[in-house]
Amino acid sequence: MIRSDGAVRHVAAGLAAAGCRDGGGSAALAPAPGRPWLVRVGKHLRGTFDRLIAGSSLVSNAPVLDVRDFPWTALLRDRWHDIREEAIRVALVGDAAPSLSTISPDHRAIAAPGKWRSFFLWGYGYRIDENLARCPQTREVIERVPGLVSAFFSILAPGTHIPEHRGVSKGLVTCHLALIVPRDGDVRMRVHDRMVRWAEGETLVFDDTYRHEVWNETSGTRVVLLIQFERPLRRPGKWFADLFLGVARRSAFVQEARANVAQWNAAVHRSDG
Repeated sequence: MIRSDGAVRHVAAGLAAAGCRDGGGSAALAPAPGRPWLVRVGKHLRGTFDRLIAGSSLVSNAPVLDVRDFPWTALLRDRWHDIREEAIRVALVGDAAPSLSTISPDHRAIAAPGKWRSFFLWGYGYRIDENLARCPQTREVIERVPGLVSAFFSILAPGTHIPEHRGVSKGLVTCHLALIVPRDGDVRMRVHDRMVRWAEGETLVFDDTYRHEVWNETSGTRVVLLIQFERPLRRPGKWFADLFLGVARRSAFVQEARANVAQWNAAVHRSDG
């Protein structure tokens, strides 16, 4: 839960003033105003880009992919206990993991504050060194992921529904390593026309450019290590995917998220200090 006092309250208020409120209210479920041109223009171009990338894919373009096509996922499964222990010890304590809508204002459209929290280790190719240092076992594993783009502990509160949405580029593939899956109800995700469920210690690989939605219909918190990596591609699709990622990394959209993570971490340290 987000504390209502001290440095964390101060930084949450500051982020709210910039359009990333971490409190209640209906405004939380609307896109952030003044969305970056990358997001706005990308919505019009991504269909064309996705078709070009799909035609160059070296792996399946299905909504849910076979983990055997990604041999490195075995390392995640082998080390999942270590990774889970770090998530519990670091990411699930106090205010360490802010709402994803606080870090990335564009997510305000799909997740009410406090419902979907994130502890970032890697974001759009940028290391979050402070957080990686606190999770050395996880760092060792994710640094061996080919084409690693992003990695974070994704924390879904009890009773949460993440409505239908889609990712930004066919050039990225998503992997979930399930760490904590409550068993007193149903925790599931629909990816296009496939309904899938997590099992602790198992990996799930999927294409998030298909429309997908998530439910946590339990009284517990669901936690996964979410990894995004570059889709294995031949040319010319790889040219388009690399171009998008290069532009995205330099965009205000990503740079703002990096700054928000840094501000949040600094506020947590001041509050704990």
